[in-house]
Amino acid sequence: MQDDLDAFYRYLRNERQLSPRTLEAYRHDLEGLRDFLVERKITRWQALDSPQLRLFVAQRHQAGLSGRSLQRLLSAVRSLYSYLIRERLCKHNPAVDLRAPKSPRKLPKALDADLTSQLLNDNSDDDWLAVRDHAMLELFYSSGLRLSELASLDVLALDSAQGEVRVLGKGNKTRLVPVGRLALEALERWLPVRMLVAGDNPALFVGKQGRRLSARAIQLRVRAWGVQHIGQNLHPHMLRHSFASHMLESSGDLRAVQELLGHADISTTQIYTHLDFQHLAQVYDQAHPRAKRKNET
Repeated sequence: MQDDLDAFYRYLRNERQLSPRTLEAYRHDLEGLRDFLVERKITRWQALDSPQLRLFVAQRHQAGLSGRSLQRLLSAVRSLYSYLIRERLCKHNPAVDLRAPKSPRKLPKALDADLTSQLLNDNSDDDWLAVRDHAMLELFYSSGLRLSELASLDVLALDSAQGEVRVLGKGNKTRLVPVGRLALEALERWLPVRMLVAGDNPALFVGKQGRRLSARAIQLRVRAWGVQHIGQNLHPHMLRHSFASHMLESSGDLRAVQELLGHADISTTQIYTHLDFQHLAQVYDQAHPRAKRKNET
């Protein structure tokens, strides 16, 4: 069974080119299932049926696994069995008709525009770390980047003249994202400083030793900046949420926000629509011919 799993992991890594983080999630879920089967003296993937898989999912749910995590688990199992069927190692997929319980969808936390301005406008410190961190935060908010996207950026990905950055997103898909004026100014302050410490490293953001900043290091610097400047913990995804919310509030263009965020499915972007519902309702009341009050006609 483990040999089949190892071959499946190679397929995910080499053919589907999943990220290391996603691969680790698949590994965690599937090896939990393997252990469950071994405990029941089941030594072949072919021998797993839907009732047994349903029992495994129920046990994980009782252990505290959320609906979303269970959905991810079942997705991993479905993918594994699709691969096994393709390789003629199995004839059925026991997960095909199973559905995990739904978890209530958490609404993203976002900073309001005034707090965002307070966070980013306080950039008087000329210390090189402050110059770098300010550039990172401006780019997060200006372009709505994911943490992994910003961490992997090279200098050559930035086109200051055109005001855009080339981003490598999920599934190794690239997209061009605009960079705002204030973010460009912050980056122009950082780039000469970067040259003094980066050496031959192509990374846009580096640490004291000239090495590319890890995602964890960026998280810690963003958190520290938030505590110092607005008195609260801050994480990169909150800046991405703020970007999306403020863009949607100003434009009302969900498709454009989807493209900027790099969402494959617009349903992922639609979570932001709640943030500006009152504004949209107000526009509707003012603009729709059958929503206007009688004394306004």
